[in-house]
Amino acid sequence: MNTTPPAKLLIVEDNPDIANLVRVNLTSAGIRVDHAANGSSGLDLALQQKHELIVLDLMLPDVDGLEICRTLRARNIFTPILMLTARSSELDRVIGLETGADDYLVKPFSVPELVARVKAMLRRAEHYKTSPPEDTRAGRLQYGDLQIDAGSRQVSIDDRAVELTAKEF
Repeated sequence: MNTTPPAKLLIVEDNPDIANLVRVNLTSAGIRVDHAANGSSGLDLALQQKHELIVLDLMLPDVDGLEICRTLRARNIFTPILMLTARSSELDRVIGLETGADDYLVKPFSVPELVARVKAMLRRAEHYKTSPPEDTRAGRLQYGDLQIDAGSRQVSIDDRAVELTAKEF
């Protein structure tokens, strides 16, 4: 008997039809889902509660998805983020990933693909949580002028900080 509680995911999406579609399909896949219909309540939930993954729209009322992502990463919250948005240009995708998103899916999207991506991201997050690489157990790595501090998730070269997204780290 599996006693592991289901993963808890946060959807930050202002379109109720899309939010409901995502919620219903992820719930059917055995995932618990919280929902926020605007950016400020989504940011509050992400800061106050523990989620294993965040599905984040970019174009939200009040606080946009990029600002939510920036704020979370600036506070060293590295919950995996899947951006789900109508912004489809290469530049939009690059900006989303550079801001700290771990994956990017464009609307309209395939529901089976969304569910598969969420499951894959949850598997990776669980793997890293339960069996971190040997190097991160030591906490700090150095190779020549490159220094990596796994505890604080900081990287430097020649004592100069290197800005990395969560996925790059």
